[in-house]
Amino acid sequence: MIVEYLQALVIVLGISALIVFILGKLRISSVVGFLVAGILIGPSGFDLVGNAHEIELLAEIGVVLLMFTIGLEFSLKNLFQLKSIVLGGGALQVTLTIALVALVSYFLYGQPFRGALFHGFLVALSSTAIVFKLLLDRAEMNSPYGRFSVGILIFQDLCVVPFMLLIPVLAGNGGGGNIVFTIIKAFLVIALILFASRWLVPFIFKHVVSMKSRELFVISIITLCLGTALLTSALGLSLALGAFLAGMIISESEYAAQAVSDVLPFKESFTGLFFISVGMLLDVGVLMGNAGGVSAMVLIIVLLKVAVITFASMTLGNSLKNSLTAGLYLFQIGEFSFILALEGKQQGLLTENLYQAFLSASIITMIMTPFLIRGSSSIAEWMARKTPLRFIERKKRRADRERYPTSISDHVIIVGFGLNGGNLARVLRSMNIPYVALELNSRTVRAARRKSEPIYYGDGTSVEIMHKVGIRNASVLVVAISDAASTRRIVQLARSTNPDLYIIARTKYVAEVEGLKNLGANDVIPEEFETSVEIFSKVLHRMQVPVNDIREHIDKIRQDNYLALRAVKLPRRYLVEREDILKNIAIETYRIRAGSIADEKTLSDLDLRSKTGVTVIGIERAGEVHRMPSATLRLMADDVLLFIGKRSDIDCAVDYLGSNELEPPQLIRKDT
Repeated sequence: MIVEYLQALVIVLGISALIVFILGKLRISSVVGFLVAGILIGPSGFDLVGNAHEIELLAEIGVVLLMFTIGLEFSLKNLFQLKSIVLGGGALQVTLTIALVALVSYFLYGQPFRGALFHGFLVALSSTAIVFKLLLDRAEMNSPYGRFSVGILIFQDLCVVPFMLLIPVLAGNGGGGNIVFTIIKAFLVIALILFASRWLVPFIFKHVVSMKSRELFVISIITLCLGTALLTSALGLSLALGAFLAGMIISESEYAAQAVSDVLPFKESFTGLFFISVGMLLDVGVLMGNAGGVSAMVLIIVLLKVAVITFASMTLGNSLKNSLTAGLYLFQIGEFSFILALEGKQQGLLTENLYQAFLSASIITMIMTPFLIRGSSSIAEWMARKTPLRFIERKKRRADRERYPTSISDHVIIVGFGLNGGNLARVLRSMNIPYVALELNSRTVRAARRKSEPIYYGDGTSVEIMHKVGIRNASVLVVAISDAASTRRIVQLARSTNPDLYIIARTKYVAEVEGLKNLGANDVIPEEFETSVEIFSKVLHRMQVPVNDIREHIDKIRQDNYLALRAVKLPRRYLVEREDILKNIAIETYRIRAGSIADEKTLSDLDLRSKTGVTVIGIERAGEVHRMPSATLRLMADDVLLFIGKRSDIDCAVDYLGSNELEPPQLIRKDT
């Protein structure tokens, strides 16, 4: 028995790995690979696994671990920050979707009202596993549409519990009083678990961690996860809710980060098995025999969910484009819908044919998701330009009552007012440089305008809006948004409108630099590259590598000839004694190069003190340090000078020693 089980598991994992690898080469999501593998392995494909029940059991464990990690990543503090999205947007989206799907199912497909309402439950949920993975892979978790999607998914996951409780009622197997009692019991259980997390879990894990045993810690985490899930299941609630609550309990402690790193490998493996098991459930014969009906079901699901999610997002103040993007992220059917559908079939709310049709449509929407998300920005922008939708956007702008500047020139335009845009605005304001900012998050705009920021609600990809913020008369454009497709369009639009404009664009990856430069950007800052430069410059500086050696390494790495929006600042090391007096004094090292102006010269010849303001307090030569060297000491190649002085003076000295003249006028201090 065990040999047969292991054989089935090896077949499932081996074929899945091969398919995921092949699709990965084509840049197709691993989730699609798991679904395709399940279809090929399952009864409708090559029927390679005789008994799929064991695989389904592993898949259920995967769902439990998935919900546990979601709970770990979204603590009560995170939920509170997203409360307007979770409670407002989530409730609106779920309620509207259920109502509209029920109407379509009742009038168009002639389903009984209770069954139609159950169909609404199935369609209302989106795939947490797919969307979370894609948001993380694309680094869009903190974008406006990313945050909205996360909030909606959290609310949907919480809705799984009442949906499961309502299935027997809709099937006529439970009374209204029973469901009310169960819901009250659910709230009491949740409150009890969260209350216990304040004292019981920290007490237990304090002693677990004191043992300094990783094995004990992992076992304790998994025991808490599965134990809480079993407790909620025994009380008539779902395993998934218990796992989610267990994750939230841990997230409130200082052990959350370690728990995530330890459980993540298990979650990834079991979640993959879940999607494989879903693919194995698909009956290809039913799909081929009812291709027209399934296609119509897919079309209805996609259009209805995109419309509802867009409406819910705009209700919360998001732009039309971001709202459409969120709709394209969340249009698919969720993994928990399969669990609900299976339960509904057992309770008589779904016939076998309708169950298979729904399963086919759901899997198709999941397979479509990575492809639509890849083009979501372009699709959303195209849809936002259509006449009926543009009217909605114009009406929204009028409601915001934000007036664009009447006349402005030689200014900086900042597209995106997140962390980077806000920091840049702060610097420009301190230097009295005129600027205007564009932002698509209306709440951010209102909050910034209360602080008298010259910020306006608008999309930088719009020609009309860019003209209103003075693109023709601007000196610099900074694109500081996380949307790669929109960044490309903004750069292209700005360059065609103002050939003399200096354009600086932010991007995530080095691979996008060349494309943006070809579109007209002067400087492109790839975040992954600049982060690596910051890291190695700090490491080298900490290891006492001379500053000019570090700069040479930076110049060598920057061989693609682009500059950073902010030059990499080498760490400053201030003297700690008498910090109130010497807080602006720094120390630095510099290595003498063979053939440079300092080679074979004395300190007197160089006259660093009067020309640059720095004082040489030491020289390292062949491992020996000469403290407070004489002015007549002759320098040699590979000597390391130890400077002391103001940071600006040290920079002047570095430039002076790196030049070819003993008295370059442009390097002499202005105060001498």
